Amino acid sequence: MPKKSQHIKPGYVTQYNTIKARLYPDEAQAELFEKTFGCCRYIWNQMLSDQQRFYAETGKHFIPTPAKYKKGAPFLTEVDNQALIQEHNRLSQAFRQFFKNPESFRHPNFKRKKDDRDSFTACNHVFESGPTIYTTRDGIRMTKAGVVKAKFSRRPQAWWKLRRITVERTKTGKYFCSIAYEYTEKAREAAVPTPETTIGLKYSLAHFYAADNGEMAGPPRWLKQSKEKLGKIQRQLSRMQPGSRNYEQAVQKYRLLHEHIANQRRDFIHKESSRIANGWDAVCVRDDDLREMAREIKLDRVPDAGFGMFRECLRYKLERQGKPLILVNRYQPTTRACSACGFVGEAVSDRVKTWACPKCGAVHNREINAAKNIKTQGLSQYFNRQELRESA
Repeated sequence: MPKKSQHIKPGYVTQYNTIKARLYPDEAQAELFEKTFGCCRYIWNQMLSDQQRFYAETGKHFIPTPAKYKKGAPFLTEVDNQALIQEHNRLSQAFRQFFKNPESFRHPNFKRKKDDRDSFTACNHVFESGPTIYTTRDGIRMTKAGVVKAKFSRRPQAWWKLRRITVERTKTGKYFCSIAYEYTEKAREAAVPTPETTIGLKYSLAHFYAADNGEMAGPPRWLKQSKEKLGKIQRQLSRMQPGSRNYEQAVQKYRLLHEHIANQRRDFIHKESSRIANGWDAVCVRDDDLREMAREIKLDRVPDAGFGMFRECLRYKLERQGKPLILVNRYQPTTRACSACGFVGEAVSDRVKTWACPKCGAVHNREINAAKNIKTQGLSQYFNRQELRESA
């Protein structure tokens, strides 16, 4: 998200971008990563435990720093200190969010090796001798780990500044590094949406989305396509002895298949959201609660589609270009309202593909009609807000 800074020229803004790289650590580096993951979990649990005890005794909130634990746990000195400091910052941030909005953010919990993601974050510091973290032609130099061999999907621009990295290990045993960069660029003029340059999108179980211009995405059902393979592996697992070599190999196959499905979904979402963000000045979508929708419909197609991720990708990609993502109230009657005359009728079932307006006689495709109403209401909502801001 663009943020203004006191150290940049007027008319410029600070932007952030992340590049993800695949890591290929040697045996010693992989061992160091595993130690760092474990130390981060340990320090999180120790700080959280002491915070709870301190709160129970005094009624006040306090989180000790990682330095307190190094004397009693000398193994903490074997890993990058920055990773431990970032765990303290994360726990502090988790409590700030919980205190600010306990209905949306839960109380921080203890971490378990079995359940939590293996990851750590380290910030880059620039000294006279040079930065603590930097990229090379075929690797990334990290504190204590040295140069770790890496494969980059793309390269940063020369003027980008490396701020921090996050190293993670997936369930399939692969290592990845997310490299966060900061750079300044000219502030883009905010795009003013018009009916011609705005698109309305309606979430669709059958087609992923339906647009007001009649366009439908129709992505492949990744989970459905792989269900037969998943079922076969699950049946094999049920007949194996847990902990045996064959069992572990089958579990690895199962994880690799799920990782492949997730990668297919992520690839489609990023390509489709980029195409829409680059081609339109504004996008209107309904602010649907996808979790509630999944519970009501009781189908795996809702979470499998990844529409929530698609909406978030649209948001930040439009924001970078100075374009708005307009969220329409989910309780607006978009499906049962006629986009031609505005007549609002009774609820239209999901099984009904087309319906005719009893007032004007117009025949509508249920999803495309809803997308048209979402676009109309979104534009109206946007301009009403603009008028209120100008009059304030």
